[in-house]
Amino acid sequence: MSESKAIARAAREASRVLASLPTERKNGLLLALADAIDEHGQVVLEANRLDVEAAASGGLAQAKLQRLRLRESSLTQLREGIRQLARLPDPVGVVTEERTVPSGLRVRRVRVPLGVVCMIYEARPAVTIDAFALCFKAGNACILKGGSDAARSNAALAQIAREVLKRHGLPPDAIASISGLGRTELLELLQLDQDIDLVIPRGGESLIRFVCENSRIPVIQHYKGVCHIFVDASADVEKAVSVCVSAKTSAPATCNAAECVLVHSSIAGVVLPRLAAALRSAGVRILAEERAAGVLGLSPSPDDDIFGREFLDKILAIKVVDGVRAAIDHIAHYGSRHTEAILSSDRASIAAFHASIDASCVVTNASTRFNDGFQLGLGAEIGISTSKLHAYGPMGLEELTTRRFEVAGDYQVR
Repeated sequence: MSESKAIARAAREASRVLASLPTERKNGLLLALADAIDEHGQVVLEANRLDVEAAASGGLAQAKLQRLRLRESSLTQLREGIRQLARLPDPVGVVTEERTVPSGLRVRRVRVPLGVVCMIYEARPAVTIDAFALCFKAGNACILKGGSDAARSNAALAQIAREVLKRHGLPPDAIASISGLGRTELLELLQLDQDIDLVIPRGGESLIRFVCENSRIPVIQHYKGVCHIFVDASADVEKAVSVCVSAKTSAPATCNAAECVLVHSSIAGVVLPRLAAALRSAGVRILAEERAAGVLGLSPSPDDDIFGREFLDKILAIKVVDGVRAAIDHIAHYGSRHTEAILSSDRASIAAFHASIDASCVVTNASTRFNDGFQLGLGAEIGISTSKLHAYGPMGLEELTTRRFEVAGDYQVR
């Protein structure tokens, strides 16, 4: 048996154990995991230091190095996320519908685990623990294919989880970390639809397209986060500038960072100079189409060079539009169904925006950066889905389960 098949088969066996675990036992393990990360934090940070040094020597871009780097604060956030997850309701076994049908059968729909979740991701080592903790609480085993840039960090974190599982009498194969798996083995893994129930790729567009094109297993898609903010005519100018700058600069390499700001033409002369000054002060490079460039005294950039792009850096596209309909049309053409925001006090504009925008999260008078599991009250998330089956938006615990029918009768026949 190949390595890929052995890993998938072991995960399937482990998932059968996890599916019926009582909530108290799952929560106990999660709390122990948080404590273990605290206890072994220096081991993780040392592994991460080696990863960062190797990646920097290899020329990894600065924004990606920031995603790769772990700090004491990163581990603190990781531990708190696990403890929050332990406090969240267990979705497994929740009855979502119940009825008695004419035949006398009692029919109900109940949440059950998916089974085995395979996650493929790039240089974000904290995902290793986030993904395991979420999958475990929802009764799933997980196979985690992290990027080679974070191989040491991922291995150190996964080993902590495996040791905690062993101490609690649970199968360590509930988590498999396979950062070193080559392309041939990965292609084989993506064919194992008998043992793996869902694949979640999380990274650049090329990675996600590769997985979607080569997988026989259902895939949750999130190609890119091309997020827009539309500053309507009625927006509070000072607050709008603050939101736009923060949405770009607070974490420019994340998928929910703003990549394009659309400004209503009636207030462009007021908003754009203030916005440009604030962006430049924050070190952001501005790319403007013809009308916006005219207001700002810049050379215009071709539309194909600036729109529909996920910069993942301190770069922001700016465009002047003639109202909410023009903003909606632009987003329909260039958006990625991730997050779209409107800054406005006009109820008609807000209603039109919400009714017409196709995105996993539509935001009014706030930053696109709020499309995040913690920020939306889900606890940790395993990713953000921009496809609509079977989840749309941040994937928390409920999205890592499915619903089945459970039927009880009194020896009826059809």
